Amino acid sequence: MARVRRRSFLLGVSAAAAGALTMRATAAGAAGRGTRSASQILASVKTSTLTPRQITPYVPPAGTAPAGVNSVGRADYPFIRDGRSLPTRVWYPVGPGPYPLLVFSHGMLSQPDDYAALLVSWALTGVVVAAPLYPHTSLGTAAFNAYDVANQPLDASAVLTQVAAQNTASGPLRGRIDASRMAAAGHSAGGITTVGMFSAYRDERLQAGIVLAGTDFLATPFTGAPAAMLFVHGRKDDTVSWSAGHTVFEAVPWSRAMLSFTDGGHQTSTAEFPTVSRGGAAFLRWALYGGTPALSAGSLATLEDQLSAARTSAGSAS
Repeated sequence: MARVRRRSFLLGVSAAAAGALTMRATAAGAAGRGTRSASQILASVKTSTLTPRQITPYVPPAGTAPAGVNSVGRADYPFIRDGRSLPTRVWYPVGPGPYPLLVFSHGMLSQPDDYAALLVSWALTGVVVAAPLYPHTSLGTAAFNAYDVANQPLDASAVLTQVAAQNTASGPLRGRIDASRMAAAGHSAGGITTVGMFSAYRDERLQAGIVLAGTDFLATPFTGAPAAMLFVHGRKDDTVSWSAGHTVFEAVPWSRAMLSFTDGGHQTSTAEFPTVSRGGAAFLRWALYGGTPALSAGSLATLEDQLSAARTSAGSAS
């Protein structure tokens, strides 16, 4: 069991990681989904073709959210999906539980530990956070393929299934997971992966999604039962444009909110970190248990909040 303090770091690791979405992928590695899919994935970082949608309000399930904890444990699992290796690091609250489950998808040329400060901060509020290492988009992979993002939504869903199964297995997660309350989040390529879980590869178990500096997944509209979505994006992001992210936000047909950092780039700065951490935690608490969203933009961002007071007409202020 690891005792972890709250700390503020940058999300992401380097300029190379920030720019990876626009670089040419190597031919090596697992096959993606063809040239058309590949070009769509890269094109959507500058503009999205999704159209605004009217909102069907999402109603959170009733329940009492678990209390926060003082320490977080860490466990590693060697998960696999159809021969795809998905080693997964899990941060879990050290407390009585059970706790909701969130799968987090890292960005291009990144890894789960790059986001540890954020993921630990959410675990401290009472969330089990599972973060897989994707086989062909992670830092250090010997077979990098940017287009393999197309395969990652199914990877993330498989990780949710396999982590949830640990609730009844021997080990540190036994009795800690409430599989009736699930969410997904991700940054950059991981944000695209997360959107894919609510669109082309809709995982109906998901009740909430957090998209950090992301865009659409293969230009596929959102589908399935209502869920809640939170977008976080820097207006000066030169890797995945804010306008692309905002277009996807307006295309969500359910309760939605967007935090836009006025001077923010592709990565979250130390100054912006507390807003992202607290905002994500408050959003998850509301989406998974009800009550009041209690989102706040602070002094560095603006907030478009269409969660509890969902509009019935398409479009929103920008």
